[in-house]
Amino acid sequence: MSLNKNKILGWATLIMVLMGCILVGLAIYRYADVAGWGFGAVGVGFFAIAWVFNALKGRV
Repeated sequence: MSLNKNKILGWATLIMVLMGCILVGLAIYRYADVAGWGFGAVGVGFFAIAWVFNALKGRV
């Protein structure tokens, strides 16, 4: 299994999406106070970075 640039960006995208889902889930179900807003914002940030990684996948 050779990891070229596109496969690495694909794995990074998958990991970022999973972490974003975990953080948004924590914001919704675990932290209902002010800390939930922070977890939710960081989770949305993870989704944005994963979107950029996915957009770069064929161009690098």
